[in-house]
Amino acid sequence: MKQQGALSITGGRLVTREGVAEGAIRIEGGRIAGFDAPRAGDEVVEARGQLVVPGLVDFGVFSVDKPAFHFGGVTRAALMPDQDPPLDYPARVNFIAKSGKPNLWVHPLAAATVGLAGRELAEIALMRDAGARAVATGRGWIADSGVMLRLLQYAAMLDMVVVSHAEDAGLVGNAAATAGEMATRLGLPSAPAEAEALAVARDIALAELAGARLHLRQVTTAAALALVKAAKGRGAAVTAGVTPAHFMLSDLATINFRTFARISPPLRSEADRQAVREAIADGTIDVIASGHDPRGPEDKRQPFADAAPGMAGAETLLAMTLTLVRDRLIDLPRAFDLLAGAPGRLLGVDAGELREGWQGDVALVDPERPWVVDSSQMAATAGNTPFDRQPTQGRVMALFKGGVAL
Repeated sequence: MKQQGALSITGGRLVTREGVAEGAIRIEGGRIAGFDAPRAGDEVVEARGQLVVPGLVDFGVFSVDKPAFHFGGVTRAALMPDQDPPLDYPARVNFIAKSGKPNLWVHPLAAATVGLAGRELAEIALMRDAGARAVATGRGWIADSGVMLRLLQYAAMLDMVVVSHAEDAGLVGNAAATAGEMATRLGLPSAPAEAEALAVARDIALAELAGARLHLRQVTTAAALALVKAAKGRGAAVTAGVTPAHFMLSDLATINFRTFARISPPLRSEADRQAVREAIADGTIDVIASGHDPRGPEDKRQPFADAAPGMAGAETLLAMTLTLVRDRLIDLPRAFDLLAGAPGRLLGVDAGELREGWQGDVALVDPERPWVVDSSQMAATAGNTPFDRQPTQGRVMALFKGGVAL
């Protein structure tokens, strides 16, 4: 699906890294051709004051769910290797890399170890050649420090980012909640929040030793965020991400045992939630991603401790992030750098920003458009959202992939 003729979007407010300004944008041959007025023969779309933003780059999803991604303004998604079978073989990576085109680009993340078992390194170089944009440990943490160090050294040689799920598995076990007052009241199996800080400290130390680039996919506690901030202060090549659940919700959301709030890592204390918000504001957190992981009734209609962790997040990613703008915690350029620019840089793609010569992946957004999240009406394959029935604002009104309307 190639762009047949040039597209001009006029009358919008363009959001770039430099700021927000009224103007026009032209897309020709699938790429951003400039920011001048329409030319003769262009297809013209009038934005009517809406935001003109880059298509979102969702870093670290577990399912390719096109309807949900298009609703949420996602034009590129980095797929975690936790598939069936895992993405630990070049042919599987190659197939996934082609699976979403032309109206969604899927960037597979190679499994760090064979079968994601944490023991034997997978054929990472061959998977890179097959289309993998980074290498990931999957839902779990590599407990063997020797294996993790070899992974980081190998990835550094290949100039690939290592994406780690940083929770000490020996402490986490089968925990469904964070240790504290709420877990005790509810009688839920829990793990201390320190399980995250211990894993983050180990991974950062090994990454610095190896000279590797490390992305901590979700950092959700004050102690772990302090470690990330200190590492950045030393000049370490460390980045951190989070999902909206951990800056919007605390473990109070589990009080009714509703399994839509059963996620990984589990919801934290209110103090940790506030620490996440501060880390977004001061730049410690680089990426906000959906963690999109739709789970059907067979996985969620279980006792809380037995339910599968995960949430359908693609449709609510933008709206929840815009709450940070309305709260004046961040501005619009920072919001879309978290949602698109920074994840695009991690993947090494020329997308995620409104920049001349880059991919013409553009969304029109009404930031004030009110709507109510309804799990029964979601476009995702399952509606397991922790934000069910929550009123919110901000909707994608039009989406273009390579200058073609979706």
